[in-house]
Amino acid sequence: MIITPAYAQAAGGTGDGFATLLPLVLIFVVFYFLLIRPQQKRAKNHRAMLAAIRRGDKVVTGGGIMGTVTKVINEDEVAVEIAEGIKIRVQRGLIASVQSKIAQEGKDAPSAGNDQSGGSGSGGMLGKLFGGGKK
Repeated sequence: MIITPAYAQAAGGTGDGFATLLPLVLIFVVFYFLLIRPQQKRAKNHRAMLAAIRRGDKVVTGGGIMGTVTKVINEDEVAVEIAEGIKIRVQRGLIASVQSKIAQEGKDAPSAGNDQSGGSGSGGMLGKLFGGGKK
């Protein structure tokens, strides 16, 4: 009888280190541009909106309470009148949206948000690519 030893198969080439990391890097880049960057822009716009709150602005809190700013107490709190004679103190960070009294008075003027160029309006970039945007 002829017995031959069974040798383990030789390990394959490890390949290029960059080529093995390339898919991971590409996934991170895609996540950055589709998720992280837009979230940072929204957070920056929200901080700017909160910093611009003035007396007389119509606001909506995170809980859905609507009212008018009657007094800016300090950099973290504002007083909001939610009904005739009923005022509450609200933290600025919990204000979801602001409708400035200037914007309410100038409602007849055309709004600046009607442009169809880029940005993340309704539908966004993916909506425009797949036909979800306005035609």
